[in-house]
Formats: sequence, structure tokens, C-alpha cells
Amino acid sequence: MLDRTEDLAAVVEDWLAQFERALAQPRAPLEDLFHAAGYWRDVLALTWDIRTIKGAEAIAAGMRAGSAAGAANFKLDRERTAPRRVARAGTSAIEAFFRFETAQGRGSGVVRLMPDPGDRCPKAWTLLTALDEIRGHAERTGKARPKGESYSRDFRGPNWLDLRKSAAAYADRDPAVLVVGGGQAGLSIAARLTQLGIDTLIVDREARVGDNWRKRYHALTLHNQVHVNHLPYMPFPPNWPTYIPKDKLAAWFEAYVEAMELNYWTGTEFEHGAYDANDGRWSVTLKRNGTTRTLHPRHVVMATGVSGIPSIPDIAGLRNFAGTVLHSSQYDDGEAWKGRRALVIGTGNSGHDIAQDLHASGAHVTLVQRSPTLVTNIEPSAQLAYALYDEAPLDDCDLIATSMPFPLVRTSHIQLTERSKQLDKAILDGLTRVGFKLDYGEDGSGWQFKYLTRGGGYYFNVGCSDLVAQGEIGLAQFADIAEFVPDGAHLRSGDVLAADLVVLATGYKGQEHLVRKLFGDEVAARVGPIWGFGDGDELRNMYVRTAQHGLWFIAGSLAQCRIYSKYLGLQIKACEIGMLPASS
Repeated sequence: MLDRTEDLAAVVEDWLAQFERALAQPRAPLEDLFHAAGYWRDVLALTWDIRTIKGAEAIAAGMRAGSAAGAANFKLDRERTAPRRVARAGTSAIEAFFRFETAQGRGSGVVRLMPDPGDRCPKAWTLLTALDEIRGHAERTGKARPKGESYSRDFRGPNWLDLRKSAAAYADRDPAVLVVGGGQAGLSIAARLTQLGIDTLIVDREARVGDNWRKRYHALTLHNQVHVNHLPYMPFPPNWPTYIPKDKLAAWFEAYVEAMELNYWTGTEFEHGAYDANDGRWSVTLKRNGTTRTLHPRHVVMATGVSGIPSIPDIAGLRNFAGTVLHSSQYDDGEAWKGRRALVIGTGNSGHDIAQDLHASGAHVTLVQRSPTLVTNIEPSAQLAYALYDEAPLDDCDLIATSMPFPLVRTSHIQLTERSKQLDKAILDGLTRVGFKLDYGEDGSGWQFKYLTRGGGYYFNVGCSDLVAQGEIGLAQFADIAEFVPDGAHLRSGDVLAADLVVLATGYKGQEHLVRKLFGDEVAARVGPIWGFGDGDELRNMYVRTAQHGLWFIAGSLAQCRIYSKYLGLQIKACEIGMLPASS
């Protein structure tokens, strides 16, 4: 078995050379270079889409149908992590980074080679081809950074601050791109577009940059670790805590907007948008600090999260409840409820965290479970999915993450979930004893796929599960509640679960509801479902062109937004320079 780096590199270089020759010859048996059950994931480079194809013959046909014939100069990328043996999704392979060029630009990729039982030469198990840069349109970073000569040396002209204020005012122009939402998704895509020279404005209804984190409940911290969560271009300082507190992250968002020179309107509500196909622009109505403004961008990017509208279930009798009812998005702090009784309906992350915060504030809390919930300890189990980010530099890890087709990611998460069940056995057994209903996702695929399909349904245990298992926080099943009465929840047993506060940790409606509200039924029907998996094992309408001209979506964790904002930005740039139509 070859293990030396130079030997592995030689194997990869030989495969890349064969691959390039096969691409250049229309009748070459391209399928012979792939395992029968291999995968090719293309991220814009050869198809201008984010697409996964499985099977050697289907891969060859897909490459022949796309623009792969123009791809050339496939070379091992010696500036990245060296070729090595890895185990991905439980399968051993040689993993290597490469670079290449197309007629449109420059790309990077990852190939994983495995022996083939019927052939002496290794074949590709997985292949990623991803676009890095459009030819002639590099990001304005490094040596391509702005020189700043005009405002540095023209003492009678406007200085940097004058120019920034003018750029952000949009007094006499429209932005090319309007980004709706100023969280990690909005900041990431605006930063990418700005570096590509595209005039971009972020609008957010909150009064201050970062309020979408700052205004969340008092005790909130991120549930994954700092080294996974950097925004594009500006990594967090090396002395930051492993788990970032919400207010620290909110302050970073403010600093990021200033440092990256992003145009950002706070206190601005997006009220309505309509597309003029003849003019190729949107007409969008904004209300900014009480004043209505109409803008005409060519593109609208919805960056409002996986979901935006609180989901308020129709609960029998709740309108008769005499106490306070809050959705989790309205909950701030438990201090006002010391010594009082609270019911928290919903057992995802928000429900557990709010219950724990109320308990810590001295409230008498009962957690009400509506459906089985996945529970995993925040350490080490919830961090198993991020082990990749201990392997290599951030950019390399991001490309590795991009390179894994979702069917193989699912296989990985099934394995990780089985491992976490063993690591978490004590708390899971304790929860089962008190009647908490557990599940582990579809096919046991764990919390990550719950997030990717429904945006929730799991809890990273930071102590609340222990309180539930110990009886410090009560547990009730929603199915046992007949109706609400003025004093609380009337149970089917005849007892009343008394309460002064009811918190609805019941999640949010899908983005398609927000699209219907802001753009109307016709646009919502044209776009269709957003988030979750569709044909081809890719997220639906996310980070790619949609059926509605000039309407785009970005959402997800900080890591997802960092990774996929790059590719969304490249597509919008391609539309701006006439290389790509702005709808699928």
C-alpha cells in the first residue's frame, strides 16, 4: 500500500492526466475513470449549477452534456494539504486537492481515489469541481485591493468617510443587489458581492446591526465551536472563547460591517417586491424609520434565515389563558418570573434553553413535549460532526466539506449518531425513565439532517436534559393536555397544570410563507419549496438561481453561509456581466 506523500501525489497526478485527456476526446471512455457507484459534485465550474450526479455512466453523460470539454490544466494543488489517506463516510480513500481552468474561469477540486477490484488502476469514488473565480473578475483582495489614492492624496476632495456615507445613502442611485436580512447570511453574501465590485445594500428591520443575535434570550451562546464559525475574509481573533456568547457575536457583526465597508440600513422593513420583466429590475417598497422608500435593484437576496415567520399553533383554549403567552422569539430573560410557574411548549434547542434559563431564574418550569426529539450532549457528541475542522486549514476544510455529496454525508451522520448514542447513554437512559420521547432522525441520520430538512427538532444538551432527568424541570406530553383554561393547562386526567407564563418554542414557518407574504402567490408558486432536499440530493432553491428571475436565497449556519456565499456571489456576478441568465 502506498503511503508516502510523493507516491500518493504521483497516483493522483496520473489520474488527473487521464481525466483531462478523456475530457478532451469526445469518444474517450470517461466512465472508466470512475467507480460504478461514484459521485461527481459540481459547484458552478462545469454546469453553472450546484449538482450531484451518481454513477460512472451518468457522470460521463453529465460531463459531456455540460461545458466540461473546455476544462483543462488539471494539476495537483501543492499549496493545499498534501494528498493523504482518509476515511470518509466509513470508506478509505486517497484524498487530494487539485486546480484547473475553464473557458469561464479558475477552479478548485477534491478527488478521492480507491482501488477497483477489476482494474489495477485506482478510480474516482468522489469528485468535486468548484468554481473559484470568473476570468477577468477577481475579488478585490490582496494585490487587487483598492489603492485609495483619490481620497488619500486629494486634500480638497472627499475623504474616506465622506465616500462611505455617500455610498450607503443611495440618494441618487439604486443598488444592483438588495439583501434582506442582516444576520450571518446577509453579511456573508454582501461581503462577497462587495469584493466582486457589485453595489450591494443590506436592509434589516432591527435598530442596530447584530440585534438579530443581541435580542435573543439572555443566556444564549453558539452551540458549535468558534473555529468552525468564521465569517468570510475576517476570522475571529485567536483568543475568543470556544462557544461564542450572543452579545459578543452581535458586536462582531457591527465591527464586520464597518471593516468590510458594507452598506447596511437598520430599522428598515421590506414590505413588498414586484419584478418588472421588461426592465429587468425589482420594484421594492421599504419602510425605513417610518419613511417609505422605493428601490429598483436587479437582484433580491433573501437572507432571513431558514425560516422567518413564527409558527403559532392553534392550541385549544389558549386564548382563554389568563397569564402571559410569548413565542420563543419574544422571550428575553427569566428574572421577571422568579417564583412563578411557567410552561415551555416545544423541546428543541430554544425550548430547552428557555426552560433552563427560567429554572436558573427561580421559576417553576415544566417542559411540554409535542413530538419525539433528538438529544445529544454538546460535548463531545454534538462536536463530532466538526472533527474535519481540526484536520487542515480553514479553506481546505471548507472545500472538503463542499466536496462530500449529501448521500455520503448522510452515511457519515448515521455513523456519528450511533457513536453519540453510546457516548450519551447515561443521559438518554435518564430521559427515557422520566418519559421523554427520543428519536434520532430519519434513518438515524442525526441532528444535522434534521436541521437540513426541517430546521430543528433537536437539542444540544448544555444541562437542561440533566435537570429534566433529575425532576428539577417537570415534563409533560402535549398529547395529555385537553385544553388551556385561565389557570393553565387542563389535562385529560382532570388535573390542571397551573401556569403564569406559557412560552411557545414552536419554531418558524418555512421561507415559502415569507415569499408569499412579500412577493405574492404567483412568485411563491413559481419558486416552490425552499430548504430541505429535492431532486439530485441538493438543498432546494438555496444558493442557486431560482425559477423567479433575480430572486435568490441564502441561509444556514455561519459555516454554511461562509462557504456558499462564495458560490452565490459568483452566480450573481456572472448574471451582472451577461455570462448567465438570472433565473434557472
